[in-house]
Amino acid sequence: MIRFCLQCLKTKKACICEWIKPISTEIELIILQHPTEAKRPLGTAKILSLSLTNCRTFIGENFTDHTELNQLLADDSYHHQVLFLDGTSQAISSSLNHVEKKQRVILLDGTWKKAYKMWQLSTNFHALPKVHLDTELSGNYRVRKAPKDNALSTAEAGYHVLNQLDSDVSKGNDTEKFDSILTAFDNMIEFHISQMPEGVYQKNYRSE
Repeated sequence: MIRFCLQCLKTKKACICEWIKPISTEIELIILQHPTEAKRPLGTAKILSLSLTNCRTFIGENFTDHTELNQLLADDSYHHQVLFLDGTSQAISSSLNHVEKKQRVILLDGTWKKAYKMWQLSTNFHALPKVHLDTELSGNYRVRKAPKDNALSTAEAGYHVLNQLDSDVSKGNDTEKFDSILTAFDNMIEFHISQMPEGVYQKNYRSE
């Protein structure tokens, strides 16, 4: 008997597919996933890759010599940028200045420490512009401890990136276009909380 869903790769009882809605957007997301995230039950990158018709995922730590990624980055018809907050990154809203080109946004899927190492090792995108989301945003990834209150899961980060850059949303034509991403994310989290022994969530994750 197959215990795992062949689409979302989660156990059958934890399957998220009922909440996944296919979404078309002109913004392409490239998810660079650290190998340790690939099989995590609470990994959220799969929500984006299943939901979006314009999303690619590559697994690794050092992408400097990654042939397919480098072919994508060499495509001058796209404006490429990396979602990576540091002292030189700019607000992602500034990307709207490049609307004459199609846009690709690279998301690093891993803990902050692992994402930073991926950034250090992968010299092929050091020259790309770094962008960040509003630092006042707060995440709801309440079953994994984060170093900061405003830390976002990969699914949440992708949701906010798309809401910033997608023309349908920015023009007010479809303001709920990407809401199913958060619906799948929230239901996944609620399921895992429901599976915890009584008191574990309140003791280890919930802050009063």
